[in-house]
Amino acid sequence: MTEHQRVLRTEIPGPASRALQERRGAVVAGGVSSVLPVYVKSADGGLLTDVDGNVLIDFGSGIAVTNVGHNVPAVVDRVREQVANFTHTCFMIAPYEGYVEVCEALAELTPGDHAKKSVLFNSGAEAVENAVKIARVATGRQAVVVFDHAYHGRTNLTMALTAKSIPYKHGFGPFAPEVYRVPGSYPFRDGLGGAEAAAIAIDRIEKQIGGDQVAAVVIEPIQGEGGFIEPAPGFLPALSEWCEANGVVFVADEVQTGFCRTGDWFASSRENVVPDLIATAKGIAAGLPLAAVTGRAELLDAVPPGGLGGTYGGNPVACAAAIGSIETMRAQDLAAGARRIEETVVPRLRALAEKTGVIGDVRGRGAMLAAEFVKPGTTEPDAALTGRIAKACHAAGVVVLTCGTYGNIVRLLPPLSLSDALLDEGLSVLEQAVIEESSK
Repeated sequence: MTEHQRVLRTEIPGPASRALQERRGAVVAGGVSSVLPVYVKSADGGLLTDVDGNVLIDFGSGIAVTNVGHNVPAVVDRVREQVANFTHTCFMIAPYEGYVEVCEALAELTPGDHAKKSVLFNSGAEAVENAVKIARVATGRQAVVVFDHAYHGRTNLTMALTAKSIPYKHGFGPFAPEVYRVPGSYPFRDGLGGAEAAAIAIDRIEKQIGGDQVAAVVIEPIQGEGGFIEPAPGFLPALSEWCEANGVVFVADEVQTGFCRTGDWFASSRENVVPDLIATAKGIAAGLPLAAVTGRAELLDAVPPGGLGGTYGGNPVACAAAIGSIETMRAQDLAAGARRIEETVVPRLRALAEKTGVIGDVRGRGAMLAAEFVKPGTTEPDAALTGRIAKACHAAGVVVLTCGTYGNIVRLLPPLSLSDALLDEGLSVLEQAVIEESSK
């Protein structure tokens, strides 16, 4: 069992982790990277215990996956029961109730009161790719519109949808055709209101593609890997309205924002945007691989039988984890938990920005929060400082992640159930790292 406090028994990484890192070097592909070379032995709540006995505060949640925390009873119990019954039949061969139960929950929880259906997959990239497939069949069109700073995955199609070249796209082409990129909304850097930014994007679509050629507009309600960029109010509603007027499928990629992460069950709900299709993964199943496309029943049913699926999609063990995870989110009101985290973190980060002068913007919602680091008095990204701050936090036993097109964002994704004491301690470590590293 993990201790319920941060503990450093060795340097980070310790000798046992270093030994494992050496073994890894001989057999694991070099193209797979890790944020820090610490090997986890157990986890509990918002803490990770490594093989050297160090206990780290988890501000990463496996990239917004363990929203409910680690080692959650409702998840563990359901998974154990399901493993004891059966682990796989393939839903396309011999179906089972868990798949249906997850789809029922998605129909209830996702935005909108229209008739909805779902199809289950393994990863966020699969979900996004299949959302595009569905939109193309339903509309009879091919063009797909995405945005600057977008991240949608690592498959061939989703690499085409993703904006950042290194490390996600470089050398992997050619990519899927009929993908078009337009400006999004980045308030810190473009200074535009939502309606103004949307008008620019829509004008670009109409002039360079043609609204009647577009199958889908695919967008993250808050961009993830691109920098935790929250669009200006009005941007998403304007795009959604344009899509409806032009017969375009509005696809919300809520892989990172979904399942209470932003203080709502889904980030689209904040401005009452109702996506035609919504792609989910990450937080749905507390760490087991599961993803979904949920949307208007007529869109899902436009694809003929056999056109959607996959051997492992909606695996029964992953479905059991999702049911336990959703049960926990409801019971503990983890959307409110995310808002509680925001209420604590944002004022402290803004005070830190005022004190140090190296944080250009503090942004995000719920427990999806970020600080953008810049050179003092400018908006010039400072990726070097960002990297040093992250390393200092890691050395002190706090797992933080970086992101952003310019590599200058520290992002915070703690479990939504993280205790106030651990949140406070982790923030204190981050604050100290920013103060010390920015003074060098």
